[in-house]
Amino acid sequence: MKRSLLAAIAAVLLCTACAPTAPTGPVSSSATASVSPTAPASLSAGGRSQAPDGTVPPTSGIAWDEESKTEAAGVASRAMADYARPGTEATRWANDFARWLTPQATADYSMVDPANVPVSRVTGPATLAVDESNGYGVTVTVPTDVGPYAVQLLRTSAESTWKVNRLTPPAS
Repeated sequence: MKRSLLAAIAAVLLCTACAPTAPTGPVSSSATASVSPTAPASLSAGGRSQAPDGTVPPTSGIAWDEESKTEAAGVASRAMADYARPGTEATRWANDFARWLTPQATADYSMVDPANVPVSRVTGPATLAVDESNGYGVTVTVPTDVGPYAVQLLRTSAESTWKVNRLTPPAS
């Protein structure tokens, strides 16, 4: 009896939470809006930029500098070094590697068995493919004993640390 009562109460609460609400005071004629058909949303105006004076800002919020580039290369190299340890005990490998990862990458790589990692060492310096208009992300190429890995790094601000979002192994 109690279960059916609780189920009924839950159903009523769910229905009332989704129901539209009625206005609590008088509705003035200026509060009503008329809807007229419009053109679909567009990212451009007749093929032209919508930015003021037709200009696009030079960066998407974060400008690149040498310090950012050096930090990105270092994070990518150290993350690959922690990844490239197939003989390491699984828990230690996961904990060491996870410190470099975005939350999404942590979830994506959580089931990796280090014994199945094909790479065992970094063999040279990292190189960056910098998009000067985007200071939030970069792809870094890290040479390894099985070929160059592409390491996608992201950050949320100029002050935040770079995090690995994805590792892409060399093409076979």
